[in-house]
Amino acid sequence: HYRDFMKIVHGALKDDGLFLLHTIGGNRSVRGTNPWIGKYIFPNSMLPSVRQISKAIEGLFVMEDWHNFGAYYDKTLLAWHNNFENNWDKIKSNYDDKFYRMWTYYLLSCAGSFRARKNQLWQIVLSKKGCPERV
Repeated sequence: HYRDFMKIVHGALKDDGLFLLHTIGGNRSVRGTNPWIGKYIFPNSMLPSVRQISKAIEGLFVMEDWHNFGAYYDKTLLAWHNNFENNWDKIKSNYDDKFYRMWTYYLLSCAGSFRARKNQLWQIVLSKKGCPERV
């Protein structure tokens, strides 16, 4: 449904507006997500590929910029994990051990996925008609 989403954004965006798409992406086109991620973290999610995003925006937008922060995102996830560990004693009365294991697994496995460059973190700036003077 990427194309449908982009059509809605296009219709809502002012003619001289900019749209920033901030998304985690994958290196290959897929039609589903990791079953564990889909069940426990992001239901009904999917990581788009460059091809899927490009196809969805073709003819609707001018790509002003596409930046990949993926090479650094493992550090963010490891910092989140460190904060989670350092504060667990303060919050553990609100959660069970299953949550602790699940969140630890999620943060560390995602950090590994970014470090291995299997996932990317993209910020894509799009305009309707182009605006080189603003970017």
